[in-house]
Amino acid sequence: MSYNATLVKDAAPEGGMSEAEASRQAFMATIKRPPRDTRVKTEDVINTKNLGFDDFHLKDALLRGLYESGFESPSPIQAEAIPLALLNRNILARAKNGTGKTASYLIPILERIDTSVKKIQALIVVPTRELALQPAATIKQLAAHMDIGVVVATGGTEVREDVLRLRSGNAQIIVATPGRINDLASRLPILDSCKMFVMDEADKLLSEDFQVTIESIIERLPAERQMMLFSATFPVAVKDFKDKWLQDECEEINLMEELTLKGITQFYSYVEERQKVHCLATLFSKLSINQAIIFCNSVKRVELLAKKILEMGASCYYIHARMPQHERNKVFHEFRQGSARNLVASDLCARGIDVQSVNVVINFDFPKSAETYLHRIGRSGRFGHLGIAINLITPEDRFNMYRIENQLGTEITAIPAEIDPELYCI
Repeated sequence: MSYNATLVKDAAPEGGMSEAEASRQAFMATIKRPPRDTRVKTEDVINTKNLGFDDFHLKDALLRGLYESGFESPSPIQAEAIPLALLNRNILARAKNGTGKTASYLIPILERIDTSVKKIQALIVVPTRELALQPAATIKQLAAHMDIGVVVATGGTEVREDVLRLRSGNAQIIVATPGRINDLASRLPILDSCKMFVMDEADKLLSEDFQVTIESIIERLPAERQMMLFSATFPVAVKDFKDKWLQDECEEINLMEELTLKGITQFYSYVEERQKVHCLATLFSKLSINQAIIFCNSVKRVELLAKKILEMGASCYYIHARMPQHERNKVFHEFRQGSARNLVASDLCARGIDVQSVNVVINFDFPKSAETYLHRIGRSGRFGHLGIAINLITPEDRFNMYRIENQLGTEITAIPAEIDPELYCI
């Protein structure tokens, strides 16, 4: 089903602006905006409908938070999803990584929260602890002028602490991993008033690892609820979920005619396994890296490569799933703050990590699946900015690379002797 928002403007009296327009301009003049982002943005994140956030008739406090956080105008996924979500429609949305999916559901949630009711009204479920940090941080930014509380509940922390925070009655939004929210909901009636339910990275949440838990969560929600599913890829499991839980009562948005971000240029370099570290050192010497994420296929290789990079004299952190949660949180925080140029990671970081200063992704080990490849390279070129992805390909990887190119309908070209800085440095 398609939908086009019709926005009605107040008519201006002849010879001047309307009272509503004058009031809007006066309000906009009070907002302290950060410096405008003048970097090149690609068309897959530039709003083709010429809408502004104020065209959605949002609360002044929310608009203030948006503009003060650096939001300028809605991206295509935001322009499509926000009006539908404000109308309480169920949504199945597919859009590229880095095009603004998180704000597509957070803005309607914040607009529709009843701040006078101190109960959980919205639940956002994500597949990993790290992915919970991004929407929670964005909520705090956008709701800076609103009386809205958020609780983050993930595995790896004491359940008792989450119970105490929820019993305090100060939160209307909870961001959680599936197992933890299911556990909490079995202890406390926290979902009785929750009428907005979001699944971020829905393809992962509907995999065999989580599907039973997700359905248990849904059964605890009120019968009258809004469900919004967002992801870059939609496997068969998503269709099965739609048929079971949403049927025809669902608006579908698909902005994935092309699967990879337009701002990412993809290269490969053929190397023997023993040549990879030397090749990486050469890339460090030749590239203008702002920040880079370097992916390996195992925890052991992540730690070994990080050690090699430090021996090269380059700044580096590493992160993988076997690290204690507090250490992982610290690494993410420090990397986001720019304390190190390079982050070596397992696929823990292949989804949802939004660090806009990353302009280079290097697959030190080539991934096994097209889905993983898509999420990895999407860490560069976030929100329409430019970036490059470089793949170190051994003879054993060649056919896998060709297969992924065909599945994604993309092209990975041989790396030139010199990479044009305009591809990733503007």
